[in-house]
Amino acid sequence: MASSTLAITPGLRRKLGEWLQEDLGRGDLSARALQGQAGEAYWLAKANGVFCGGVLLKPLLSELVGPAGHQVELQLLVCDGASVAAGDRLLELSGPAEMLVAMERTALNLAMRLSGIATATAALVAQLEGTGVALADTRKTTPGLRVLEKYAVRCGGGVNHRMGLDDAAMLKENHLAWAGGVTAAIAAVRADAPWPARVIVEAETAEEAQAAVVAGADALLLDEFSPDALITLVPLLRAQAEVRPARTSVVLEASGVNPADLKLYAATGVDLISTSAPMTRSSWLDLSMRFTPAGR
Repeated sequence: MASSTLAITPGLRRKLGEWLQEDLGRGDLSARALQGQAGEAYWLAKANGVFCGGVLLKPLLSELVGPAGHQVELQLLVCDGASVAAGDRLLELSGPAEMLVAMERTALNLAMRLSGIATATAALVAQLEGTGVALADTRKTTPGLRVLEKYAVRCGGGVNHRMGLDDAAMLKENHLAWAGGVTAAIAAVRADAPWPARVIVEAETAEEAQAAVVAGADALLLDEFSPDALITLVPLLRAQAEVRPARTSVVLEASGVNPADLKLYAATGVDLISTSAPMTRSSWLDLSMRFTPAGR
């Protein structure tokens, strides 16, 4: 089980409220049948996987408008990041029935999406077990969901790459071309960055990678190299970093890899392997909410 934490910031609370309102619209018409009724419910896993999203239930409930919102009781039976099997109970809820149905779809949609990412991440991380190589995500996230999707990656045992463009300067092919080369691009960032920042260079050839190390890059993203090519290149880059004036190490990351080849890439000596697969290729984990009358 991978543990992680999620900060429930004012910005996240605002989004949760907006997502609830998106579903509620002018008001839940079906709730008229439930006025004055109490209910109990539980979440059920309908497939094996890694659960993620339980941490959102309390803030979602707090965003529900109405005098009965505070009356909903929640008991989490499974922590985010825990492996679950089909048939497992994940959490229990009790309170006004109209409140339970008001948050049901929004909460389940978020949890199924995040659990799918956590499950896919965990499957890839399992391939790297014992290698010392970490699995990192990318910025290929759903707009508005980046904080949550990257949290799901952590729950699956992965690590987060940049949260945004302000976390580190990653110089890619277009930057290098327009800036006049890797040396000029790195120098410009070092001279003008408004706060201390790592400089990462995406290299597509061995020559680009070696030039980036000489120019002082903190990390290299080695894009679409074969495992055989990296076995030769990685030791050269490590040796180059050792003779730099500051003798600073360089973080080496393989990207653009086939997820089926993770073990081959891990054997090359890189520090990280990054992939967007958990975000872009994962299926939702099937979860459902089952209801029973209160007290039964």
